Parts: sequence; structure tokens; C-alpha cells
Amino acid sequence: MLNVIVVDDEPLARRGMLVRLAAFPELKVIAECANGPDALKAIIELSPDLVFLDVEMPGMDGFAVLKQLQAQEIKLPYIVFVTAYDQYAFNAFEVNALDYVLKPVEADRLKAAVDKVITYHGASDNQKHKDQLAAAVARLTGDQANHILERLDKAEPVVNSRFPEAISIKDSGEITRVPVAEIDWVDAAGDYMCIHTRDGQTHILRRTMKELESELDPRQFVRVHRSAIVNVQTIAKLQMLSNGEHQLLLTNGQAVKVSRSYKDRVKQVFSH
Repeated sequence: MLNVIVVDDEPLARRGMLVRLAAFPELKVIAECANGPDALKAIIELSPDLVFLDVEMPGMDGFAVLKQLQAQEIKLPYIVFVTAYDQYAFNAFEVNALDYVLKPVEADRLKAAVDKVITYHGASDNQKHKDQLAAAVARLTGDQANHILERLDKAEPVVNSRFPEAISIKDSGEITRVPVAEIDWVDAAGDYMCIHTRDGQTHILRRTMKELESELDPRQFVRVHRSAIVNVQTIAKLQMLSNGEHQLLLTNGQAVKVSRSYKDRVKQVFSH
């Protein structure tokens, strides 16, 4: 019997997965988690054989959980990714041993994924597990499988530290993929981030400024205020105001205030 942990930030999705997994006598659900940090703690403490891991979660998403697990240098459980991406968008992520299921989860697709995991679990060849993990992460991150295998052999993190090319934003049951290169600037609005893109749209993301800043390449984005981040490619001018304060004028005409504590960072942009 395989011990299983279900991870999903949506209560209905978790409940639905638990109901479907009850049909598999080979599986025993030992925990359910609503966010990345709880999932990380549960996986480390309970050492499950299999984890159904939601890809898109606020704060710490499924990839971040996998990365942190590798940093702990523990034995990885089998991972079945769960995602709300539509079928066409997710075709590029197809894997063999480690699998994925799309939301809403269909019984036949879940059975195929579970059967696949059970088959590989019964194999004694650990290299096969490594190969399949490498293939999965390669499809999901764009890294090369042989590089991932090298990191596995050295007990190094399998997920590279490159910055994502897009940010997933949930809104009213939909997920929008916003290319990072299309982001002009970001400002905070309470517990939410307003992401302003090149096409004039504004996307609302529930995440802290610190969390979002850690996901953006510092060579491409600069923090200019405790509540603002700017794409350096959109900066047209640095202006000094009559009161001694500074502001940035972006190529779209937007003015963004620069706080004193971040002024030196901004000036470095103009030194290159």
C-alpha cells in the first residue's frame, strides 16, 4: 500500500481528490494540505510514497515545494502534478512515470496516473525513478534531463534556480499566464499586487511584494519603493522633484515614486 498526501489550496478540489482516491485500495491518504509550507512540513515528517501536488498555489507553488524538498536532501516521493491548465497548454509538460492530472480530475485519467505510479513503485531499479523525475522536471522547467540527473547523483536540487518566464494569476476560477517580459511595473494594494502589463491591462495577484520580488530576475526588475517594482526596460527617465524626492518616468508615461532607501538601486540601472 502506498501512503499518499494530497496538496491543493482549493478545498473543493482537495475533497474531490480524496473521494476519487478512496476507490483505490492500494492507496492510503495520510494527510491533506492547503498550501506549500504545510505540504513541505507534512512530506518531511510523514515520508509519503506519493504526493498529488497542485502546481498553482499562492506564495509557495508546487515547484517551490519540490525545490525545498530537494534542499532537505530527503528521499523524494512520487509526484503527480495537478493543474488547471487547459489540455493544449499542458501538452508540453507530458511525462511518463511522474504524471499529471488536469482539473477537474477525471476518474479514468486519475486511474491511469495511479496505475503508472504503482508500476514504477514495484520496480527495483532506482535509476528508472531518477530518469522519470528528470524527464518530468525537464518538461516543466525547460532544463536538460542529463543536467538534472547529474544534480540528483550529487544530491543537489533538481529544480534549477532560474526565474520563471510567466506568472500564473488565479481570478474567479480562471488562471491567466502573464509573461514576465510583458510586465511594465508592479505596485502593492493592501494584501494584493497590481501587475501592470505592456498591453495596458492590470492583473491582481494575492502575494506579498517580497515573495513576488524573489521570483523576478533582479537583472530585469528593480525595487524602487516598498510598494513598487519596475521593469528596467520600461524606465525612460529618473527625475528629481522640487521637494528633493525622485521619481521614475516610464516609457508608457507612468510616473513611479522612488523612495530614499531604494534610490541607490535605481541609480545603478543608469550606470550600465
